[in-house]
Amino acid sequence: MPARSPGVTVRGRAVRRGLGVFRLLVAALEVVALVGNFQYVLGFRFFATTNFFSYFTVQSAIGAVVTLVIAGAFALLTPRDPAWLGILRTMVTVYVLISGIVFGLIVVQASTRDYRVDVPWSDTLLHFVVPGLAVIAWTTDSVLAVNPRVPWSTVGWVLVYPSVWLVYTLVRGADVGWYPYFFLDEAQVDGPAGVALYCALVVVIFVALTAVLVAVNRALWRRGRGRRESPRGTPRRREARVASPAAQR
Repeated sequence: MPARSPGVTVRGRAVRRGLGVFRLLVAALEVVALVGNFQYVLGFRFFATTNFFSYFTVQSAIGAVVTLVIAGAFALLTPRDPAWLGILRTMVTVYVLISGIVFGLIVVQASTRDYRVDVPWSDTLLHFVVPGLAVIAWTTDSVLAVNPRVPWSTVGWVLVYPSVWLVYTLVRGADVGWYPYFFLDEAQVDGPAGVALYCALVVVIFVALTAVLVAVNRALWRRGRGRRESPRGTPRRREARVASPAAQR
């Protein structure tokens, strides 16, 4: 049985346990979405398993599952998360959010060009429902103000994994002639300059979204920590001093 922290109330421990269960449920839903999506694409004629796992969406979803399971264990067994977990969870939240945004833009663009893009239930879970739930779980951390604040250095760390993924995708794409997203294919975006332009735009989105999340976390954290540290009996003690006979002399 984990040791109880003297600074954490019974209510605080109950909230942490509830948050841990919620994190694990979101991870389970992500697994259901991944399995359902894999079964869906098995029906495609030119399906390739390696291609499926080369999508940034799929890789970030797998990262989200691992991160949420770790975060759920910490919430159930410890009074607060370590600082590195807050950084990791923020980055993974950015990844799944951007995956959902990009997928939504692709669907919208396809509809304007009379090109059909099917959105099965697994894609709905993977790109919209799970990212929304991940944001709720992430925001709850900020509101509770139990865990350490997310540092500004997260804005730089968030680019590490996408950069590695981009190099892998471009090298593999040049070798096999397949790219998971159209803007990485030189033939579809007017050459290397078009690819570089799209990649620069995506970098800006990554940095901007991460900066927004970090700013929101720090603002909510300060407000939540202020509520936790402010003594509830202070106003009453002040009223008592004013009403005392000594104060009226």
